[in-house]
Amino acid sequence: MQKRLNINRVVLAVILTVTSLVVGMAGFMGIEGYHPVDAFYMTVTTIATVGFGEIHPFSHAGRLFVSFYILYNLVVVAYLVSVMSSFIFDGELRKLYNMIRTDQEIRRFSGHVIVCGFGRNGRRAYQELTANGVRVVVIETNQELMKSHTDGQTGEDYDGDGVAGGKIYTVFGDATADLVLKQAGVERASSLITALPKDADNVFVALSARALNPHLKIIARASFKTSESKLLSAGADSVVMPDEIGGSHMANLVVRPEVIRFLDLISGLSADKLRLEEMSFQQLRRDLHGRSIRELDVRSITGATIIGLRQASGSLLVSPPVDYVPAEGDVLLLLGSEEQIETFEVRFRQL
Repeated sequence: MQKRLNINRVVLAVILTVTSLVVGMAGFMGIEGYHPVDAFYMTVTTIATVGFGEIHPFSHAGRLFVSFYILYNLVVVAYLVSVMSSFIFDGELRKLYNMIRTDQEIRRFSGHVIVCGFGRNGRRAYQELTANGVRVVVIETNQELMKSHTDGQTGEDYDGDGVAGGKIYTVFGDATADLVLKQAGVERASSLITALPKDADNVFVALSARALNPHLKIIARASFKTSESKLLSAGADSVVMPDEIGGSHMANLVVRPEVIRFLDLISGLSADKLRLEEMSFQQLRRDLHGRSIRELDVRSITGATIIGLRQASGSLLVSPPVDYVPAEGDVLLLLGSEEQIETFEVRFRQL
């Protein structure tokens, strides 16, 4: 949105300048009968206020025209100087260039994730996604929010390096607008997280995004339980209520603290971080197809544990039987340390 505003200011300055040239030439040719070349010369010298003098003496009508023409150009020149000064001395030209460059890069993205809103929830989602190597595009209305956050990280502007050492690709604008969603590449994205403060805005984003990309996975934030059904009806695949989760988390720290400490290990809230990972049957090495969980022997080879299995039918097996043979459409759920999961990736994933 800011980029469009800056471009509009430049376009308006150019239009006013061209209009001034056209009006000046038309006036000198129509009132004084100047040749087009002479009219252009007089127009330029009048706008530039260099005062080289008249080609021939003006009539009373010509002098009246030039008087008003000079007053008009005082306004035009003042506006033009204002625009150019802000672009040169306030860094607007650099910002505009960076915004255009970012837009060009986003147009080449495919399978990325869009995060709408860079508040507490949106920022946390961004950090987790980038930490897992996911390419993210952020939609945010507040430029100062992005600038202050990235300044604290790297000393760069909002279009420079950001969280997790990567570039924050940002589209500034209202996420409820189709044009802004398209600018973020919603038609080519794989998922969208809408974490805007107002539930109504999240409903609108989910509705618009679903219409633009029927295959998009949409995760929506909600503040009120009553908004959950609306978000699901609007096209969200999942709805998360941070306040409810936070309250439940605090209560469980009282009644079952060790369980919560274990979950904190998985979620990365503890120093000794565990990692949950999934691998679909299609990602499994082909020579391992047809083997049972016992024959895969994941724990002995990597140290990681298969804690669950999502079947193609959608049912979830917790601690699946060791004689179960993974089949087409199944997804293995694993738990282990970073090192154990990385070993699993190397030994079991199809290259």
